[in-house]
Amino acid sequence: MRKFKALALAGAAMFLSVPAALSADLPPLIHKAPPPVPVEEFGGWYLRGDIGMSNQRVGELFNELYNTPGVVVTNLDKGFDSAPIYGFGVGYQFNSWFRADVTGEYRGKANFHGLDIYTPEPASGTGVGSDDYSGSKSEWVFMANAYVDLGTWWSLTPFVGAGIGAAYNTIHHFRDTNVPTGGVAYADSASKWNFAWALHAGVAYNVTPGLTIELAYRYLSLGDAQTGDVITYNGVSTIDNPMHFRDLTSHDIKLGVRWLLDQPVAPPPPDFGPPLVSKG
Repeated sequence: MRKFKALALAGAAMFLSVPAALSADLPPLIHKAPPPVPVEEFGGWYLRGDIGMSNQRVGELFNELYNTPGVVVTNLDKGFDSAPIYGFGVGYQFNSWFRADVTGEYRGKANFHGLDIYTPEPASGTGVGSDDYSGSKSEWVFMANAYVDLGTWWSLTPFVGAGIGAAYNTIHHFRDTNVPTGGVAYADSASKWNFAWALHAGVAYNVTPGLTIELAYRYLSLGDAQTGDVITYNGVSTIDNPMHFRDLTSHDIKLGVRWLLDQPVAPPPPDFGPPLVSKG
């Protein structure tokens, strides 16, 4: 009987030792983490500031006196000097490729110079006289803009955009000097609201995750502007005859800065606990 018990205990010990020996030869069982969860694209509010220079054009000058019977008026010059631009705005970065903002800007006084020659009808060569114009123009412009960022390489992000809004155009200190009479006419300053629209293109440099610098070109359509009534040197104005500036446009170069207020915070990596390793 004792021999039977001894054999039974020895057999049980051998049976239990086999799995332990086999487990010692097996590789450790390491828990494999699931693939990382994609991080959603961020969004956030930003402030912006811009400075720049304008390069403006006027499509047409017009005054009621241009319709004087028997006279043909030919415009030889109409242009503006460059002027500074100062802007401020607030916007929202919806994701890594789309953003929008609203902006307000003051466009400083740009000096105007123009020259008309009037000749008998039909025009036959030698001019009868000329009108030499001077003055200046300034604007307040308010826009809603949308931009598409085209990807980032080496912290540089090219972009395109468009905007619509309104322009408050003012003509200042308009003067008309007539040659050969030497007569001078003038007009009071006047302002006019217009629909405005813009096209944007540029490149942005990401200085930090929250600070971006932009260098941009903008084509801006400002609508029309006009002076007060043009009055002769002796204070006479026989008709309603402001000088009209039609189809005002500008090719602008701007340097801007954007400050992201809600900077994205990367989520912490998932915690799967320590690896599960079998013990030999």
